[in-house]
Order: sequence, then structure tokens, then C-alpha cells
Amino acid sequence: MKQNNRALVAALLLLGFLCTLTLSVSPRMHLRVHSDANDTDHVCAVTFVASGSYEHSAQPLLISAPGLASQFSEIPALRSAWVPPLFLGAHIFAHAPPAR
Repeated sequence: MKQNNRALVAALLLLGFLCTLTLSVSPRMHLRVHSDANDTDHVCAVTFVASGSYEHSAQPLLISAPGLASQFSEIPALRSAWVPPLFLGAHIFAHAPPAR
């Protein structure tokens, strides 16, 4: 009997969470459930899920896009540099396997 009650509670919680997810992606359906869903001070489980946080703070408005720094406006010419090989002077056969 306990197992059936646990399964029922788990199914109801899952159904509630799926309904909350559905309402969070559909503002029209959320407006049908709550008449004040478009208000700025409206708080419910759907707004928590939609914001991704239970401590929701609105994002600041983006007035203008930030300009790129001047260092990225010009690409400097590439210059080749010679790097001496490191292992050409090494003794390749100095550590050979032991002879039988």
C-alpha cells in the first residue's frame, strides 16, 4: 500500500512540474491561468521556472550595444620568426636498448 501511495505522489509531482514547464514557455496559457500574469510584480511557480531562479531580479535594459575596442579594428601584419630546432643536437642513439 505504501508503494502505491509513493508512486501516486511522484506521478502528481511530475504532472505538476510538467504543467509548470508548459506554462513557462507559453505566456498565453499562463495568462489564462492567472489574469495578472503580465504584471511586473506577478510571482508564481511559472515565473520562477521561466526566470531560472527563485530569487528573480530583472535584467537591466540594454540601451545600446557596446562598441568594440580599437585594438580589434586593425589586424597587424604577421611576421615570421625562426625558431631553432631543439632536438637536432641530441644524441639519438645514445640510449639504445642493451645488446644481447
